[in-house]
Amino acid sequence: MPLTLLTPPQPPAVHGADAVETAGLGVRRGARSVLDGVSLSVRPGNVLAVVGGSGAGKTALLRILATLAAPDAGSAAICGLDTVREAVRVRRLIGLAGGRSRLDDNLTVRQNLYLVGRLTGLDRFAAAVRARELLARLELGAVADRRPTHWPPGLRSRLDLALGLVGRPRVLLLDEPAADLDADAREQLGDVVREVAAGGAAVLFTTRRLQEADRLADEVAVLARGTLAALGTPEQLRTAGGALRLEVRPARPADLDRTAVIATRTLGELPERTAGGRLSFPISDPALPPVVLRDLGRAGVPPTEFALRRSRPDEVLLALTGKPRACATTRRPEGRC
Repeated sequence: MPLTLLTPPQPPAVHGADAVETAGLGVRRGARSVLDGVSLSVRPGNVLAVVGGSGAGKTALLRILATLAAPDAGSAAICGLDTVREAVRVRRLIGLAGGRSRLDDNLTVRQNLYLVGRLTGLDRFAAAVRARELLARLELGAVADRRPTHWPPGLRSRLDLALGLVGRPRVLLLDEPAADLDADAREQLGDVVREVAAGGAAVLFTTRRLQEADRLADEVAVLARGTLAALGTPEQLRTAGGALRLEVRPARPADLDRTAVIATRTLGELPERTAGGRLSFPISDPALPPVVLRDLGRAGVPPTEFALRRSRPDEVLLALTGKPRACATTRRPEGRC
């Protein structure tokens, strides 16, 4: 059933501003750089996925956008408002879910939602209505009058998402929202994210899984060791990271190194050595494998296996994070990549 989970009707805080914008963000922890020159933007109505492994800088970025931390360098803005100087106004525009739970285990689910509604400025009637809407939309009605004590992580994640939506945020920030969800709950999360964005809000979520970003995001930013490794649409990232892979196994194991040299000369990519004496190359141009096959034949090292397959998401991500400053897009506005 359609519900008003979306942004309120008033105009943006600054006319024409991106919903989220960072410029040269830097965060240091002693001698270690947690974020290094990260510049991103999200337009109203768009979804940006920030992908990276442990230590990539995802949490540091989200904490700055949520006004929970200040950067050591650069700046961040929500709807044109600086997240440090105008933190109080920013907090009225954002919803935050994921990470450390904000649930009060002494209150029921309905009471948790009602309390957050009152804290965001809703009157008693509006807070009660909003709680009822979200209980229905996120299918929490059956547990509405229970306390969330000892709940499984997936159920708590759904309630945490509901809390983030109470204020109809202009910018929804989600910290690995699908980490504890089963397949059905992930599908429901995707529906909610798309619904929120369709209403004009911006959504930024972090994830370790490129396939999650591919499914939900309009644009994907890949972080690696605090730097922006790649930025583009899911399709652009698949192309940049090698949407296809060429698997080659020489007929004679002794020819493995020579095969690698010949194929690398044509493909311009170093191979990954896999089990069974195979070489695996990322491929950006499907016209190149026949050239490799010809060159191997001329060199007298014919392969016993030669196959083209689609890259797995983890292979694409590994290829992208191995190139810390490569943008997936050809457009490079000042301050981005």
